[in-house]
Amino acid sequence: MDTANLIQTVLIYALPVLFAITVHEAAHGYAARHFGDDTAAMMGRITLNPVKHIDPVGTIAMPVLLYFATAGAFLFGYAKPVPVRFDQLRNPKRDMVWVALAGPGANLAQALLWGALLYVLIASGLQERFFLEMCRAGVLVNVVMFAFNLFPLPPLDGGRILVGLLPWKQAALVSRIEPWGFFIVMGLVIAGVVSTLWMKPVMGLTYGLLDLLLTPFSYLIR
Repeated sequence: MDTANLIQTVLIYALPVLFAITVHEAAHGYAARHFGDDTAAMMGRITLNPVKHIDPVGTIAMPVLLYFATAGAFLFGYAKPVPVRFDQLRNPKRDMVWVALAGPGANLAQALLWGALLYVLIASGLQERFFLEMCRAGVLVNVVMFAFNLFPLPPLDGGRILVGLLPWKQAALVSRIEPWGFFIVMGLVIAGVVSTLWMKPVMGLTYGLLDLLLTPFSYLIR
């Protein structure tokens, strides 16, 4: 892939990625406030302003460098996590599940909206490749974020959901993994375990669900 195509691809993905991470993090904050924790609100993190959620290294530098270095074969990044004090939630163990689910849920909703917009643009006769590819990128980015964040290992959302659902003894054991969870997940990603055993099947199921939900819009282009 030449440099011009790489730059065009980065531009196509820029807006979907910004929306995906911003709404994901804000959703955690909204859910936490709803269930009793005002930490994110007091720190100004319940906002749709992407600047509040962007990490200069994890959101910009790392993804761009990896994209150019691997010609798009491997991409990874992260945003500033919204601070949540689970001990401040009205029912910490139960509400933790809903707060964790809010982020991936926001990504699933965005994937649905990007997919609907794609159908509407095609039905309207728009043939500008840039906008059509941006919609497809919006679906892909949000499906990837939805599936990856549900991986059941702390500190990912899936790990927090698992801790909230398990009995207290087992939950305590899983939660002890969190300080090393990021490095374990990265190791599993590099080894291909996450992609093969988790991402592919979960993304396949997610695309199937989206196709079902978008069925009414598909009639627009028939």
